[in-house]
Amino acid sequence: MATAFLSTPNTFLPSPSASSFSSLLTTVPSLFCPHKRNAKRHLALCKAVNESTPPSSPNLTKRSLSVHLITSFGFLFAGKGCSGANAAILEAEDDEELLEKVKRDRKKRLERQGAISSSNKEKGYLQDLVYKLSRVGQAIDNNDLSTASSVLGGSTNADWVKNANIAFNKLSSGPEEQTQVDTFNSSLASLISSVTRKDVESSKLAFVSSASAFEKWTALTGLVGQLKGL
Repeated sequence: MATAFLSTPNTFLPSPSASSFSSLLTTVPSLFCPHKRNAKRHLALCKAVNESTPPSSPNLTKRSLSVHLITSFGFLFAGKGCSGANAAILEAEDDEELLEKVKRDRKKRLERQGAISSSNKEKGYLQDLVYKLSRVGQAIDNNDLSTASSVLGGSTNADWVKNANIAFNKLSSGPEEQTQVDTFNSSLASLISSVTRKDVESSKLAFVSSASAFEKWTALTGLVGQLKGL
């Protein structure tokens, strides 16, 4: 088949005349060498762009960009260095402050332990308070307010209450301990009043409040492990 096409080319294309052939060359050059024409057009466009742009602009832009980047990085690293130094100073101050706090707490704890060790009489007063609260709590739980009243003594002027406050005043070393002492005395007064009126529910509430305040006070002063029954 290929031989047939080659041997009969005039079957598809008629023989052009000289004028028509030259006309064909001028009107259809892109069909024969499209890459060459496109290349010339591309070069013409590049030349036009280069002529319209000042030659110094790209160099100036690159130089400006480089200066800007170097300056930015310089400020960035300088800022990081300052931030790191400030952070180190603050951290050192925090560590020093924490160390001082630990020293103060340790000193306070040692002073408190020394005061407790030398306060056997006061610890005896507090041990008596623990026993009385235990007996009162059992009586109230059994609705036996008569027994609770006899243990309490019917007044905040009872000797065991006065002795307990002597121990409170000697062994309290801060406002937190004093707050619990005030709560205890207030709740104890309500407990005695409620028991005297035979009010079981109010007696229970007042007992819980007074016992809780005393327990918190012993925790603050470090007496929890030195009193039996807590």
